[in-house]
Amino acid sequence: MTQQAADVTLSEMRLRTGGRFHTMPDASETPSFLSPIGNALKRQVWIVQDYTLLAVQSVKSAFSPPQYWKDTLEQMDQIGVGSLPIIAISSIFIGGVMVINTASQFQRFGMTALTGDAVSLALVRELGPTITAILVAGRNASGIASELGSMVVTEQVDAMRALGTDPVRKLVTPRVIAMVAMMPLLVAVADFLGLVGGFLVSYFTLRLGPVQFWTRAINALAFGDLVQGFTKPAIFALIISTIACFQGLRVRGGTQGVGRATTSAVVVSSVLVLVVDFFLTRLLLFIFQ
Repeated sequence: MTQQAADVTLSEMRLRTGGRFHTMPDASETPSFLSPIGNALKRQVWIVQDYTLLAVQSVKSAFSPPQYWKDTLEQMDQIGVGSLPIIAISSIFIGGVMVINTASQFQRFGMTALTGDAVSLALVRELGPTITAILVAGRNASGIASELGSMVVTEQVDAMRALGTDPVRKLVTPRVIAMVAMMPLLVAVADFLGLVGGFLVSYFTLRLGPVQFWTRAINALAFGDLVQGFTKPAIFALIISTIACFQGLRVRGGTQGVGRATTSAVVVSSVLVLVVDFFLTRLLLFIFQ
C-alpha cells in the first residue's frame, strides 16, 4: 500500500448514493441533532431545483424545433375532450349549490335580483378556474404521472435517450402545451354551465326570470374579472402539467414507485394550485381594483 493511500482516512471516503456523492462522517464525530433536518431541507431544495429546470426546459422546447404536433393534438384530445363530461356535470351542480346556499339570505333582505351577480362573479373569478384545475389535476395529472412512470420503469425513456431523442421535448412539452391550451377552454365551459345551473335553481326557487338573471350576470362582469378568470387557468395548467411530468420521470422502485408518483402528482399539484391561487387573487385584485 502506498503512503498516499495510507493517508486517506475513512472520513474522506465517498459513497455514490442516488446519483450524488456524500462524504462519510468520521466515526469519532457525534452526529448533530439538526443534521437530519438539514439533509431533508437539502433534498427538498434539490427537488425544487430539478423541477424548475424541467419546467423551464419544457417551455423553451415549445419554441424551437423539432416539435411533436401529433403528440400535442393527441394530448389535447385526452385532456380537453376527456375532461369535458366531468367539468360539465360538476359545474352545473356547483352553480346550483351556490344559489341554494345564498337564496335564504337574498330572500331575507329582498335582494333576490343580485343572484345573477353573485353567481357570475364567484364562478368567473374563483370557483370556475380553481374547481376546474383541481378536477383536471385529479383526472389528468394522475394519468400523465402513471404513463411517464411506466415508461421510466420499462426503460423506454432510456431507449429514447440512446436513440438521440430528448425525452423532455418528446414527452413533457406536448403535454404542457396541450394542458395550457385546453384549460382556459374548460374553464369557459365550466363558467357557462355553472351559470346555467344557477339560473335553473334561481328560476324554480326564487322565481327569477331569464332576462333578469342573465342581464345582471353579464353586466356584473368587468374587464378585470375576465382577465382574472382566464389568467389563472393558464398558470394552473402549467403547474399541473409540469408537476405531473416531473413526478412521472423521477419514478424509482418499479410499480410501487409508479403508484407513489401518481398520488404525489395529484396531491402536490392540487395543493400548489390552491396556494398559487391565493397570491394570484391578491395580485390581480390589486391591479384591477
